[in-house]
Amino acid sequence: MRKTESQKIALCGVLGALSVVLMLVGAALQVGTYAAPMFAAFLAIPVLEEYGPRYALLLYGTVSVLALLLVPETELALFYVLVVGYYPVLRRALRKVKPTALRWLIKFLVFNAATALVYGLLFALFGPAVLQELTADGTGVLVLLLALGNLSFFLCDRAIGAVSRYYRVILRKKLKHFF
Repeated sequence: MRKTESQKIALCGVLGALSVVLMLVGAALQVGTYAAPMFAAFLAIPVLEEYGPRYALLLYGTVSVLALLLVPETELALFYVLVVGYYPVLRRALRKVKPTALRWLIKFLVFNAATALVYGLLFALFGPAVLQELTADGTGVLVLLLALGNLSFFLCDRAIGAVSRYYRVILRKKLKHFF
């Protein structure tokens, strides 16, 4: 069955709205600063699998604008916009990079640079209070947080791969009437 533009836009709209709701819930619970944007990024997988990177990036751009406008927690919104929102598309593009070690090096460089950019922007927006909060417990805790962030990113990457495979192998057949 041929997919019309309106079907594609409707799916992107529904998944985009759900992404923003996930981030709003994460902000309201004040525990989802990193998890909510990651889960929201997972919602790009059906769009990426069905319609390709163009529509997935359109979804990312739309959700990014809405997150910056609607989500009250700036750190959460910036984490989606700069770190994980586009990552499913980037991950697919990086599959072509060989050897695997180089691919992982690029992934971790992008993640750490984007994370540094998030906190640099937060520092620029909110001033020294951000730096004081980050270094309040000492630089050892800051290094530990960065290490845990990298571990979370690694697990997120593996989860995106698993969810993508699950979607292609199982869910696509069950949801074929909707797409």
